[in-house]
Amino acid sequence: MNKKIFIILPHKDQFIKNYAGSASIWVKDFFKKSIFKKQITIFGSTKNTKNIFIKRNYTNIDIPSIKIMSKSNFYINKLLNYCKKLKPSIVEIHNRPSYLINISKSFNKTKFILVIHNDPLNLKGSISIEQRKKLLSICYKIYFVSTWVEEKFFDGLDKNFYSNYKTIYPSINKINKFPKKEKIIIFSGKLNNAKGFDKFGSAISKILDKYSSWKAIAIGDEPRENYNFSHKNLSYTGWISQDKVLDLYNKSSITVAPSLWEEPFGRSSLEAGSRGNAVIISKRGGLPETIREPIFLKKVDTKEIFNEIEKLILNKTLLKLYQYNNFKNPLHLISNNIKVMDLDRKEILDKKNINVNLNKKLKILHVYNRAEKIGGRIYFISTGKKIENGLIRLGHDVEGISDRDILSYSSKIKGKGLLNKIFLEKTLYYRPDLILMGHVNTIENETFDNIKKICKNTQISQWYEDNLTINGPDFEKNYSNLKTNFQYIDNFFISTHPDDVSKKNPHIRYNFLPTPVDRNIEKLNIYKSNNYTYDVFFAMSHGVNRGKVKSGKKDERENFIRELISLNKDVKFDIYGYKDRNPVWSESFYSAISRSSMAVNLNRGKPKKYSSSNRIGSLIGNGLLTFIDYKKKFNHFFKDNEIIFYHNKHDLSDKINFYKRNIDLAKKIAQKGQEKYFKLFNEIEVAKYIINESMYGSSKPIWKKYIK
Repeated sequence: MNKKIFIILPHKDQFIKNYAGSASIWVKDFFKKSIFKKQITIFGSTKNTKNIFIKRNYTNIDIPSIKIMSKSNFYINKLLNYCKKLKPSIVEIHNRPSYLINISKSFNKTKFILVIHNDPLNLKGSISIEQRKKLLSICYKIYFVSTWVEEKFFDGLDKNFYSNYKTIYPSINKINKFPKKEKIIIFSGKLNNAKGFDKFGSAISKILDKYSSWKAIAIGDEPRENYNFSHKNLSYTGWISQDKVLDLYNKSSITVAPSLWEEPFGRSSLEAGSRGNAVIISKRGGLPETIREPIFLKKVDTKEIFNEIEKLILNKTLLKLYQYNNFKNPLHLISNNIKVMDLDRKEILDKKNINVNLNKKLKILHVYNRAEKIGGRIYFISTGKKIENGLIRLGHDVEGISDRDILSYSSKIKGKGLLNKIFLEKTLYYRPDLILMGHVNTIENETFDNIKKICKNTQISQWYEDNLTINGPDFEKNYSNLKTNFQYIDNFFISTHPDDVSKKNPHIRYNFLPTPVDRNIEKLNIYKSNNYTYDVFFAMSHGVNRGKVKSGKKDERENFIRELISLNKDVKFDIYGYKDRNPVWSESFYSAISRSSMAVNLNRGKPKKYSSSNRIGSLIGNGLLTFIDYKKKFNHFFKDNEIIFYHNKHDLSDKINFYKRNIDLAKKIAQKGQEKYFKLFNEIEVAKYIINESMYGSSKPIWKKYIK
């Protein structure tokens, strides 16, 4: 089977029944409940291959006694060979960040999961902030065995910037019947000062002297420390298997974990509680996260341990209350937590087969020029505003950034730095499903790199209305502005047919973007008027941000307009942005177009398929009879009784005069054109199209059947 999951244990953490470490117990427990166990191979190292937990899924790496290289390096080199040969889809590494850093260098497609069982600030490969940032950029997911471990990992980092981590606790299987209890007190773990064994030993000796019917068992060993606590009712098991430990918890009544060091988790209290023990613990590290109703030691000393044990011995009702509550409500169950892990695995292994939810409500970061600096006066022709209205009306959550305004708040260099900071931080805090940009060209590679590393599932799309055809106006400038971002963009929406886009990037999906209309913006029905001051409206500008005619600025459309006027002496033209007459904006624009019955739609450059000035939505959407060059192929969408197509300025002149004389027919065509435009290109339809293409790679907009 091609889909493989490699689980890599620390080479010292033996995957054997009688001497398993915490990582090996984790892997053994979760393996048995996983839906992917047929695809899992567990790697470890042991000399005791007879007692391996799960032989059929285990590969042992025998490490010889060598002096040429360290045992860790030998182990890693062997693992690398297996990975290169078998090409796993997932590599899950336990408690060894250094293994992950070494192995990940050789693989691009493999997804890495790191499980951290101990204080990461004491693990090679995760000590420094930079190392932990690197791990977050490499890993598909990082699991922590407690929130205490999680907090340690993010010391010096803003965890709000990241989403590829979660706490998954070591877990236990629940037993159905409350076990028969004996008067036994358990200590389990290393028999050393850090675990509080010296304090326990002193306290338990006094307890056993005073309450001779009780017994105590110390589970574990510690060759580096030696404590000589002896009592006829105190026994030592040494290091025994987990199954035998659980059997002892079934019989025992009280477990004590008086740790002085910061426990990453504390498996003994988890297991003891699940088997119906009253559990006495210190408030150290992750210990409080192990059990629902612990008895906390106010101070870890002999007297306090003695007092808490004695309370339970003397008050049988209290003892049973703790026992039953812990038994009935174990905090961390394997059956629950393996579902979380397997879901992450499923996302990787079955990514192409995950059902697409077209009704999912998304988080969208929309970056475009909101024109705050100029009072938002271009809202009526703002493609960005209409798209955003559509996204919101579809029920999506939209956060916005006005890139041009941020750039204008300070110097060019400072403004660009501020924009990149805001863009990065807003993305990392908000975690959008989709970043949608309009005419954005000042986001730096480093910013995109950081976003791509952390927000691995975020899609990035760009919409654009200016010319991208090599023989059109400002091509080199436009292309140069955009090409820096091309390596990060997944989808590109352009207001012309993709066939007419020059120098296309092969890694980007190009889509036609129609100029949307919105009933709240295109609010007029000019064809209903019976009083027109002018016949033909036309407007152009020398840049929407400037808002005025620029002295000395030449626009190729001026020649066309000049000749059109000269051919039609009896036609009254109302033209803005021409011959020192400034453009009109906002409500003045609506007043101006209301005074004419017809309009010409012109944009710079040679006509291209589906290209148009974005004022086409304002003209047709507000009910003007609109003339458009036949070569733009809008006849694919509209019939002759919806929009008027012309072949040249003479043909246009003839048709203007015809409809001037036949005003009732002109009104009927304008009304049909408006109805058709709203049917095809309303803001909701356009927004839905952008979402479906960006997130799911396909869409069926109502206009698709007209595309040729």
